[in-house]
Amino acid sequence: MLSRRGVLFASLAAGAAMTSKAHARAAQPATPINFEVPAHACDCHTHIHGDVEKFPFFAGRVYTPEPASPEEMAALHKALHIERVVIVTPSVYGTDNSSTLFGMKARGATARGVAVIDDKTTEAQLDTMQQEGFRGIRLNLATGGVNDPNVGRPRFTAAVERMKARGWHVQLYTTLAMISAIKDLVETAPVAVVFDHFGGLEASLGLEQPGFADLVALVKSGKAYVKISGAYRSSKLAPDYQDMVPYAQALIAANADRIVWGTDWPHPDSSHVEGRKPTDIAPLYQIDDGRLLNQLPVWAPDADVRKKILVDNPARLYGF
Repeated sequence: MLSRRGVLFASLAAGAAMTSKAHARAAQPATPINFEVPAHACDCHTHIHGDVEKFPFFAGRVYTPEPASPEEMAALHKALHIERVVIVTPSVYGTDNSSTLFGMKARGATARGVAVIDDKTTEAQLDTMQQEGFRGIRLNLATGGVNDPNVGRPRFTAAVERMKARGWHVQLYTTLAMISAIKDLVETAPVAVVFDHFGGLEASLGLEQPGFADLVALVKSGKAYVKISGAYRSSKLAPDYQDMVPYAQALIAANADRIVWGTDWPHPDSSHVEGRKPTDIAPLYQIDDGRLLNQLPVWAPDADVRKKILVDNPARLYGF
């Protein structure tokens, strides 16, 4: 018998399936999953783009995504056989985490959130966010073009200082060059540090590219987690991104206890496009997440290792 939450999840997925052809633009899996996904698996990197009338975008954003609803996300995860989710506030909302919270409430106890904050965010607000299921904050040092270590280092240090008493992690969307520049700070950080999307590596540059060894070392030492997510952001070899295999395998081999997986759904396009203004709609990438998830057994052939990546590590990091 389905639980009340199971009934809700199924109804959300059904609703999305009924309306997707008419309204949805966020991608849905086209490829069936070809391996056994363990119970309580978690998609550790997603976003919700709610109704713009209810959840207006940040005026200083650099792109404007199409909508992506909790119902569409439910349909995605039903197809992927994934129960748990981590919803991350994207840069387009600034420090307004309400669209993320909207998505979390739709999923209930199977959802956690990663927020964006600033100096004006009070401790009382963080207390409330903790009760709501937020477990970390995100520093975006990539979409906003923050590539200067003289900016990145103090921002990272300030974030760690705020989080250390709370026990939240600090998540970074950045580049390998920045990871090298803050490596010493990560090594001594009293909180967990999480790097998005393979640490921002470029697949075409090879395993010897500057910064990748630093990323591997941080993972190996246990000082950092890496999301093996958004492979299409590092590789141009769609649809399977075969050139990502050695990177995923190197990171997993370094320390399987510090790897988590995510879709990066609904796959927003934050890239600079000539002639496209920040207020123009940037169509979502149409990525086949079924095909992406089917890469995990290629990256991690051992089922016990996949369970760590999909279940055990997210449970530890996000407090499921």
